[in-house]
Amino acid sequence: MECTVTWTGATGTRSNMGFVAETGSGHVLTMDGAPDEAKPENGGANMAARPMETVLAGTGGCTAYDVVLILKRGRHNVTGCSVKLTTERAETEPKVFTKIHMHFVVSGTNLPQAAVERAVAMSHEKYCSASIMLAKTADITTSVEVVAA
Repeated sequence: MECTVTWTGATGTRSNMGFVAETGSGHVLTMDGAPDEAKPENGGANMAARPMETVLAGTGGCTAYDVVLILKRGRHNVTGCSVKLTTERAETEPKVFTKIHMHFVVSGTNLPQAAVERAVAMSHEKYCSASIMLAKTADITTSVEVVAA
């Protein structure tokens, strides 16, 4: 797996801290920093997600992918899955995530709560590389809500 991240501030864009990531699979992701009132030259223009937000989004995508796949392989009729991630970060550098809570809302027909909880647990214990990696610095908790479709 590879990715090339290029600073766009050098090309004269409105943001001093914009970046474009091109993934090995050929997709593009933009990132930007927050505006810095004290030192505008060091800030972004709020034109894209922050880099740490993309880490969080990637983690959510990784675990949601696992949950849907595990449920489908178990022949469950899953019709929807979302996960809301909330975090706390360290107050000093490096400002790593120290707490992450993931709230899953999974919908389907006759979808057993126990099956969804098992899929979430399997993702976090075995399959989701991103959440397992982040668990090295953050306490990760989960909650599950099953909605009949």
